[in-house]
Amino acid sequence: MDNNQNKTAKAKLIIDFFHRIMMHHAIWFSEVQHQFGKEKALEALENAYKMSYDIQMKRLSKVLEFELSDNDNIPKPLLDMSDDKLDALRENLSINWLANDGVWFLTIENMYGMFDAKRCNDSSWAHFSPFEAWSVSKYLNLPKNPGLEGLKKALKYRLYAFINKQEIAEETENSFVFRILDCRVQSARKRKGLEDYPCKSAGIVEYRSFAETIDKRIKTECVTCPPDEHGEDVFCAWKFYI
Repeated sequence: MDNNQNKTAKAKLIIDFFHRIMMHHAIWFSEVQHQFGKEKALEALENAYKMSYDIQMKRLSKVLEFELSDNDNIPKPLLDMSDDKLDALRENLSINWLANDGVWFLTIENMYGMFDAKRCNDSSWAHFSPFEAWSVSKYLNLPKNPGLEGLKKALKYRLYAFINKQEIAEETENSFVFRILDCRVQSARKRKGLEDYPCKSAGIVEYRSFAETIDKRIKTECVTCPPDEHGEDVFCAWKFYI
């Protein structure tokens, strides 16, 4: 093996190491959740993630020779980026997340069919949506049970929020309606001449568990979601109330 081939093989192995670290992290969380329940697993995750991040980032910064910020150990190359570059990176990471979700769905659909793909999809949302709500809550430093105002803030920081067009409407003292005006997945299907993907079953799990994680008092009602009929200016709508 010549030097170039050796470097290529090493680079591929390093990328695979990153993948293994991510999978090991997720497997640990899954097993702790199985053993102790979701609440205890999230508590453990908060501690483990902080320790792991500091250890790994300090080691990587030494090898790759980049500085870290004094307070948060954030790579300074990220902080030195322009706002436009940071926004583009944030958007593309959100798109990559959605693409990864689609890859898993398509993989299971090709192996076992649509029914099993939808079953796995809905079950996956039952795990991911409360995790994302927990993650957003930590990022925003939301208090426990922050009410509908807390949920409004949290909805702006979901991965979906950076790739879909959304709005909050019909606000009252005890409720509001959340609408997806442009859905990246459904718009892509529309451009291809395909019917809407029937995502209502996953959406019910997704939005209900997200809202309940933000504030256990919040209830969720589906206003419309495919396969329901919807107007040209909205793909799905959800009512949240206390």
